[in-house]
Amino acid sequence: MTTADALALAERLGPVVVFLLAITVTAELAERAGVFDVAGHGVARLGGGRRWLLWVLFAGLAVVATIVLSLDTTAVLLTPVGLAVAAQVGLDPRLLAVTTLWIANTGSLLLPVSNLTNLLALHTLESDGLGHGDYVRMAWVPALVAVVVTLVLVALLHRRSLRGRYAVDAPPEPHDLVLLRVAGVVCIVLGPLFALGAPPWAVALVSAGLLLAVTWRRDRRLLRGLPVPWAMAAGFVAVSVVVDVLQRHGLADLVTRGLPDGTGAGALLALAGAGAGLSNVVNNLPAYLVLEPAAGGSAARLLALLVGTNAGPLVTPWASLATLLWIQRCRARGVSISWRWLAPAGLLCAVIVVVSSALALSVAG
Repeated sequence: MTTADALALAERLGPVVVFLLAITVTAELAERAGVFDVAGHGVARLGGGRRWLLWVLFAGLAVVATIVLSLDTTAVLLTPVGLAVAAQVGLDPRLLAVTTLWIANTGSLLLPVSNLTNLLALHTLESDGLGHGDYVRMAWVPALVAVVVTLVLVALLHRRSLRGRYAVDAPPEPHDLVLLRVAGVVCIVLGPLFALGAPPWAVALVSAGLLLAVTWRRDRRLLRGLPVPWAMAAGFVAVSVVVDVLQRHGLADLVTRGLPDGTGAGALLALAGAGAGLSNVVNNLPAYLVLEPAAGGSAARLLALLVGTNAGPLVTPWASLATLLWIQRCRARGVSISWRWLAPAGLLCAVIVVVSSALALSVAG
């Protein structure tokens, strides 16, 4: 790798690493300020004591947040809300945690801002004379199928947890109201800023700095033991560097050699499957970059690749940045979901969603 190659890679990975570190600090400080406990209590009250309605409301919120605010925002902000709700009403935490994780990935197809891979694809489409409207027109059918299939599968896997009623606990314990309000406003403002196209790394960095300053002023004890995912960021960089080196030594040709041409159902399924498989091996962002040449300038093939790289990364912890963020938020809440259950369940969801969405794309296209 030449110096120029290293600088180009650093320019590409730097904003992602800064975002990962800063958004984690933001979420942790918001958690300690009480934002997610208060939000969880509000969601529990809206459910009216019915578990199935509570889940429907939360799932709908996860879908909207993912589409408009991006999958990473959903993983960071909704995961602790879901876990807080589960703790308050006595639900199995896997129900809302898995709903958040799966929807964050499978629900990220509809808009370009929903996923970084979508923005990369939009740039490619624009070079071919297509635009934002064309992207949405092609993506809405597979995006709808992906969300519906995911929610049906979650409901089936957790049908027992959806039965019965619950009692709403008393409001969360009192918090520092100034800190709570500042942290709440920061969390609310994050989404619109992301949706309006502000650089995610800059928004996250400013939000983390603001909350650090306010927390230092109001209650310095809340800064003790603040977790920063250095190891997670280092692992992401290491994987990306390895993939970049391999790509420069013919990885793209090796991966795409056996993929069929055309826009028939079989070809789209193969490309989507390749995107899903490679995402779980390396990560969905480098997987997209490696496989994008296989799209061959075809909008339908590009969307099929997005189906795979967006909805498929559900098996390994490193398959998407959203999954890494989700793991960190679960650990911060003291919740551990065994990958012995999550990996096969994620594989089942990924296969069903990727196949059904790719087929829907072939029919609608």
